[in-house]
Amino acid sequence: MTYIPGLKGVIATETHLSSVDGEIGELIIASYPLEEIAPRATFEEMAYLLWHHSLPSQSSLNAFTESIQKHRTLPNATIVLLREAASQNVSVIDALRMATATLSLTSTNDDASDAQTLIATLPTIVATYWRLINNQEPIAPNPNLNHAANYLYMLTGKNPNPAQTRAITTYLNTITDHGMNASTFTARVITSTRSDLISAIVGAIGALKGPLHGGAPGPVLQMLQEIHSAENAEPYMRAKLEKGERLMGFGHAIYKVRDPRADVLYDALESLFADNSDRDFYTFAQHVEKTAITLLEEFKPGRRLQTNVEFYTALLLHSLGLHPDLFTPTFAMGRAVGWIAHSLEQRALDRIIRPESVYTGHKNGQWIPVEKREPLLT
Repeated sequence: MTYIPGLKGVIATETHLSSVDGEIGELIIASYPLEEIAPRATFEEMAYLLWHHSLPSQSSLNAFTESIQKHRTLPNATIVLLREAASQNVSVIDALRMATATLSLTSTNDDASDAQTLIATLPTIVATYWRLINNQEPIAPNPNLNHAANYLYMLTGKNPNPAQTRAITTYLNTITDHGMNASTFTARVITSTRSDLISAIVGAIGALKGPLHGGAPGPVLQMLQEIHSAENAEPYMRAKLEKGERLMGFGHAIYKVRDPRADVLYDALESLFADNSDRDFYTFAQHVEKTAITLLEEFKPGRRLQTNVEFYTALLLHSLGLHPDLFTPTFAMGRAVGWIAHSLEQRALDRIIRPESVYTGHKNGQWIPVEKREPLLT
């Protein structure tokens, strides 16, 4: 057996859910190229596609959407927990992790029902908690709005316009699934033990919380705010590169060309600003992007460090009025569809994930009674 740190290059499973090709910048989700499906489908259609392996008919979509809407309301115990979490000012992603676990109180241990409950209530949890920590009372879900629009409504109390609804929908669709990433693998490992779906998603949220996985969009926005103006872009980023620091929103562990998700979100932003004269920040960010690509080629020639999904995630969510503290929890709302799909795929496989390990410790330890042991040096 060969030890491979981080399991890089190790094939852990077969899947029909998504395919990531970093060399050519291709992302396929359930047989559809990302750019074909993400800007067109509703979030409900994406969920149906990943869970049922085909797009729904109109009647099936209506029934599926209506069923999800019925699951949006939170159990009383979940709201009590969120109020207590708000009194302790815990982070939004921690509140989401803790509150998701309380959904087990109303679970019937039926995967189909739990799946709908999870994607229906995650936006309600995030929006409820966000209002509580900002000293506002929660807003009940609006049954007349679709999944994506309802999320923005519960945050602000205002109905989003069609362009805003399309933008947040495209974002959620874009990040529904992306191969065997850390949080998806976590969900599959938990499911492989025949544990329940809610436990798998709670574990996945815990994995997403780590800054190596889900924490980049916020720093992108911070970098843009620190640069502040177009004329400061080149000296600011040059100074960072000279210190050996990263430029947030550029480079990816898999993609050696431009991240295809960045292209989809770029187009979504273009549509969002099509009838909006307030493009100053967006235009400034485009200048920063072009400058960054030029500098990266100068400082790291041949590394092929291109724009990744976090750069345009930050721009899109910021343009929709979301605070950076909401970026990772909002990502979790979209990725939950993929986590659930992988969990269902793993459930069908019904094989526990149990890799081997290489022991590196000693083997000749001898027992010493406690009264004869030497004190540890401090």
